[in-house]
Amino acid sequence: MHSTANTVYAGTDIANAEKAMILLHGRGGTPQDLLGLTQHLDLPGFALVAPAAARNTWYPTSFLAPEQQNQPWLDSALDLVHATITELEESLGDSKKIHLMGFSQGACLALESAARRPKAYGGVYALSGGLIGLGANQREFPGSLENTPVFMGCSDIDPHIPKERVLESEQLLRKLGAQVTASLYPNFGHTVNQDEIDQVQAILNAS
Repeated sequence: MHSTANTVYAGTDIANAEKAMILLHGRGGTPQDLLGLTQHLDLPGFALVAPAAARNTWYPTSFLAPEQQNQPWLDSALDLVHATITELEESLGDSKKIHLMGFSQGACLALESAARRPKAYGGVYALSGGLIGLGANQREFPGSLENTPVFMGCSDIDPHIPKERVLESEQLLRKLGAQVTASLYPNFGHTVNQDEIDQVQAILNAS
């Protein structure tokens, strides 16, 4: 299903990189979408790793649907992200040097990947997303994110991402030990704004 064979690499070569960022595109998107977004960030010494979803979709239905409705695509997507994390951790020697960023469906996947494989990451950035599945606030994840900084940005009227799920996800990630900033933007579209870029950059600067 999803495969590392179509992953796009940019920035500093992994062998020479100081840090790395995994970039997860939205439904119907491509790796180039997130690589384009990184042009608005200062990322010296970063390897940029942008996996590609099979047929441009990580999982077939809404992230709000019961998880089983998104299987086996969701497990395949999580396996790909976790394999990429493992590869980068072996190369960089420290999970704190790994950052995850996604937009929309990719933002949901970034959060879910970190929650299911919790450890100290450099940062997790979810632009219009939340944790996946039904009743996020009822779920329990083992382990700890060990003060990983997490930024979640979303419109308060996003047609795909209810603000209630953003806030539920914020609380669950806090319980996992993350340092979470969640920003809801009034009457904003399903896109990325400058404040979100600034919030991500601030975490990057402090990492």
